[in-house]
Amino acid sequence: MPSRRQRFHLVASRLHKWLALIIGAQLLIWFASGALMSFWPIEEIHGDHLVDRKAVELLPARVTLSDPARFMNGKSAERITLRMLHGRAVVEVSRGGDVTLFDAVTGARLPAVDAGLAAAIVRKAWIGPASGAPTASRVTTASPEYRGPLPAWRVAFPDPDHTSVFVAANTGQIAAVRTANWRLFDFFWGLHIMDWTERDNFNTWWLLTFAIGGLVLGLAGTVLLVMRWPIRRRRNVRFAVKG
Repeated sequence: MPSRRQRFHLVASRLHKWLALIIGAQLLIWFASGALMSFWPIEEIHGDHLVDRKAVELLPARVTLSDPARFMNGKSAERITLRMLHGRAVVEVSRGGDVTLFDAVTGARLPAVDAGLAAAIVRKAWIGPASGAPTASRVTTASPEYRGPLPAWRVAFPDPDHTSVFVAANTGQIAAVRTANWRLFDFFWGLHIMDWTERDNFNTWWLLTFAIGGLVLGLAGTVLLVMRWPIRRRRNVRFAVKG
């Protein structure tokens, strides 16, 4: 009759074997995707080599601002920002999650950014290699490629990276840059967190189940190592004495 130690060894061995078969493939995916994502410079994934989003356009030295009351309309605001928008001084008023633009000089409320202005904003920020004229299309629903403010404009370039630059229609600011490298990175990220559709949820039951399974796999392997190591050592000693 097997001893308790032998039975425990048999259970750990079988558990380790079956977990290795079931979870081993996902472990390889984790390691491979993690290594590939770590290899890429994050600046390249963000498209910083193609679009300059850090440049700040300075306000004119002598600009006469409109009465702030025209921007407030008798209401409170969470944030008021004075900045330049493609050569024009504007005031950005944020309240209740909504953003409204006003001309900083006249105080007039500005319409949402249109396709022509969005394309001009992107062309001005473009620092990549020369390419053909971009095309702008309106985006009204979120997608795995873009989850920023809506509505927005997708300004696509006919460059080798298939670059798409997203401009928020309410602020005129560049919200995201997507390239071929970003899309490949995003694919591996989806594999890594086991969210193959939206690729933004790392609390899925799939991930939790396989993570716990990987932990059990490691613990079972450790148990086997501890149980087998003294046996191998005694065998080596026995063989040395016989020799």
